[in-house]
Amino acid sequence: MKQEAVEMKEINIPVGISDFKEICKNGYYYVDKTFLIKELLKTTATKVTLITRPRRFGKTMAMSMLATYFDIRENSQDLFDGLEISKETDLCKEWMNQWPVVFLSLKDIDGLNFEDAYERLVVQISNLYKNYTYLLEYDKIDPDDRQIFLDLKAGKAEKAQVFQALRTLMRMLQIYHQKKVILLLDEYDVPIAKASSNGYYNQMLDVMKGIMSTALKDNTSLQFSVVTGCLRIAKESVFTGTNNFVTDSITDSRYNEFFGFTQAEVDQILEDADAGKHAESVKYWYDGYHFGNVDVYCPWDLMNYLCDLQRNPEAKPDSYWKNTSDNAIIRSFIDYAGSSITKKLETLLAGGYIIEQIEESLTYDYLHSSEENLWSILYLTGYLTTVREEDLSTSVPDGLSALAIPNAEIQEIFETTVMKWFSDSAKTWSRQILFDAVWKNDCELLTQEMNKLLRKTISYHDYKEDFYHAFLAGIFAGAGYSVESNKEHGEGRSDIVVSDIVNGRVAVFEVKKSNALADLVSDCEAALAQIDDRMYAKEFEDDYDEVLCYGISFFKKRCLVKGINCQQ
Repeated sequence: MKQEAVEMKEINIPVGISDFKEICKNGYYYVDKTFLIKELLKTTATKVTLITRPRRFGKTMAMSMLATYFDIRENSQDLFDGLEISKETDLCKEWMNQWPVVFLSLKDIDGLNFEDAYERLVVQISNLYKNYTYLLEYDKIDPDDRQIFLDLKAGKAEKAQVFQALRTLMRMLQIYHQKKVILLLDEYDVPIAKASSNGYYNQMLDVMKGIMSTALKDNTSLQFSVVTGCLRIAKESVFTGTNNFVTDSITDSRYNEFFGFTQAEVDQILEDADAGKHAESVKYWYDGYHFGNVDVYCPWDLMNYLCDLQRNPEAKPDSYWKNTSDNAIIRSFIDYAGSSITKKLETLLAGGYIIEQIEESLTYDYLHSSEENLWSILYLTGYLTTVREEDLSTSVPDGLSALAIPNAEIQEIFETTVMKWFSDSAKTWSRQILFDAVWKNDCELLTQEMNKLLRKTISYHDYKEDFYHAFLAGIFAGAGYSVESNKEHGEGRSDIVVSDIVNGRVAVFEVKKSNALADLVSDCEAALAQIDDRMYAKEFEDDYDEVLCYGISFFKKRCLVKGINCQQ
């Protein structure tokens, strides 16, 4: 282990840093994505480019890089030396640090109510204006604009002035610099998404529509704009009347190699970190996203894992998304759709794919209006990905897409969400008949009730034994019983022990997974025999009046229960 620690090369990984200038100045590791600039400038007649990608795929980093490159107030040639874009000398002469830039991120505009969220927006605009106080000294600035500037900077402007905040700033910049302005708007849909979750959607939509339509529609101060987000909100709801509007999503292929890491980039990163031996596990956990014609890894995950490896060369891959993304979307999906999606979720969790229609142009207030919308959201936010044609067992009709879970990390998030859903749902189900059957040693009734609950569940792990173990534990959770899983008892480990301390009784369960329906009886008897042979129930005989032992065998969504009273 010490030898491996010496071999790991320390590279300065900027986890949690999305400021391009900070990364370059501090010599942090940077995967060169600067050719995005050249691609953008191929179509300068396009006024607005909306780029949608899931969270944690480098949108903010890309926008920071663009701002550093274009901003007329910067002198960033040294930062770009040696990067791909620096080879484009004519392009750099015309565009590098030659344009006034407004860069605004809306990722932190959140609140449990509209007033709190709007206040955060006002503060964000105030901070933006503080970067441009030099405009106030220019004598050609209109006195009214100067006063509006001061009000916005102080956070005291009227709502109508907040609506016009970007347009006003861009007009003043154009007057000062005698050049049109590049507008970079990052995570434009976050305020609307948060508003939809917290019940003030229409109020926030009105604000965002006002800000964006005035900034993007018929704005003579606009050179061009790049807007990023997770979802493409229907044009009529936010980008009303915006002309010359182009969208690049994960179904397109123009900019996809600039968001996420390609296989070649990952190979280089692992080589630079002397971590090539982890290539297989990295691919299994973090690869699998198909954006247009490009296959990519999630950059956030890879860099976090490399950080862990530098601290501990034996570190195992982890699910870094679960602590950063709003995984409640999967839970809301299950709660909304219920049993109608059970089979599809089971297919996905078993490593298969489903065929669905993807709707890319959505409005947040109608996200839960149909099952099709929900599958679209899971795809557009990175929880599902498309399956390559060569990996399909059947042809997919035109207009539809084959969707699958991309990698082990997202699989784990799905499984954790499903387990939590079952645990919560089980608490609302009427289980009294099942509990009575347990304590009365009524195996026939217990089998019937267990089968009813099995049909309500969403399975995972392709019906492996740990699924049934979690299923059984979940039934008794939150019902006033003490539930122990895989504790040491007798000469081995029983699967589940349920104690009714008040009434002095305990039930010991041993779980078996059958390979065929015909094996249920023999496996059930084998489970009971194991309890007896290994004396799982022995230690309870002195402390409890009644010790019940159950063998349970499962085959898919069928089960059989056999039991005995171990003290008789």
